[in-house]
Amino acid sequence: MRLTPVTWERLTEAVADRVLELTPDDGGERPRVAIDGAPAARPDALAQALAEALRLRGRPVVRVRAETYWRPASQRYELGRQDSDAYYERWLDTGALWREVFDPLAPGGTGRVLPSLWDPATDRATRAAYEELPPGGVLLLEGALLQGYGFPFDLSVHLRMSGAALARRTPEDERWTLPAYARYEQEAAPGETADVLVHTDDPRHPAWTG
Repeated sequence: MRLTPVTWERLTEAVADRVLELTPDDGGERPRVAIDGAPAARPDALAQALAEALRLRGRPVVRVRAETYWRPASQRYELGRQDSDAYYERWLDTGALWREVFDPLAPGGTGRVLPSLWDPATDRATRAAYEELPPGGVLLLEGALLQGYGFPFDLSVHLRMSGAALARRTPEDERWTLPAYARYEQEAAPGETADVLVHTDDPRHPAWTG
């Protein structure tokens, strides 16, 4: 695999341009884009920059953070608060994401998306208002462990970190999640299935597949 050094600014602009190149036949009516990466890789930062770049190009954007579609704590912690297998397999409410995000953006869908469902900090419903995403608008779903569920992404960006780098940059109280990311790399192979792969071991010097 050939990796090329890139700046975050150049990467953002290139991904934004690629989104604009999508046609209605391959999801261009309302492109669904994944920014996939562990929290230490900062998928939120890239999603924010990409949202701004797309809006400058005249595209409405709805951002959805995957953690706002986690299940309630009573379900997440059923096997314990630090069970890495549960984190990998059970925390994300995939059924709610299909119902509230992906189904409305399918061909012929309403475009009416719920940008958040559950606040993991307060463990309460966010009571967010639905947002209308018009044709040409873009969904950005950002967060960890997003591939492998069959979500209909039209473009996926995976922010990859080596195990050593991930361990260094993950706060001590979150290192119990590291086995989940190792499983994800092995079982879902996001680096192979993503449309854009970005290595972020050194956040100052990312490299990508182009």
